Amino acid sequence: MTDTFTPALGRLGPIRYYDRVVALTRERLWRALAAAHAAPRAGDVIVDVGCGTGTLALLLARVEPRARIIGVDPDPGVLAVARRKADDARVDIEWRLGRGESIGEGSADTVVSSLVLHQCPMPVKRAVLASMAAALRPGGRVVIADYGRQRTRLMRLAFRTVQLADGRADTQPNADGVLPGLMTGAGFADVREAEVVPTATGSISVYVGRRTG
Repeated sequence: MTDTFTPALGRLGPIRYYDRVVALTRERLWRALAAAHAAPRAGDVIVDVGCGTGTLALLLARVEPRARIIGVDPDPGVLAVARRKADDARVDIEWRLGRGESIGEGSADTVVSSLVLHQCPMPVKRAVLASMAAALRPGGRVVIADYGRQRTRLMRLAFRTVQLADGRADTQPNADGVLPGLMTGAGFADVREAEVVPTATGSISVYVGRRTG
């Protein structure tokens, strides 16, 4: 996988503004829906791939404090923010610098990811999904919250803000609805778009599936 990555806010701004910008996307709603589908249980190992500033990982830890939450991201800057947020909230989360392939194979009960894949070139989307599948135990759950198919003219227009920040080449496949097929190709079964949340920057979908075998 390439050593480069798209910064959290793409070309739009520095990391310190990330949480403020994402809050404009009805973040509380779609993150709550993602957490509900992740359904953390005591003793679960849950890995947040591309955890960014740690908001989803923190939410999962609050939902089930007895779960082991691991946040993984290749950007040391956003991980530093995530660590500060967890320390301030007195929440115990394990933070790792790296990508999905840094997780041990078959070690996770659930893998989650939010607002990552739309920033990735197609080969990297496939590689990230493959690493997520490899990290899961058989029957393990995957939950992805990201920009999905933009079904209406209004949502396609709104999504142009994201494309301005992250580039059209990487984001357009998401807008065309590519993620369910990529998830299936990575080895996930029962893949479905469980939720669609219209936002000021386009619609964000919550996709779920499970690892076979």
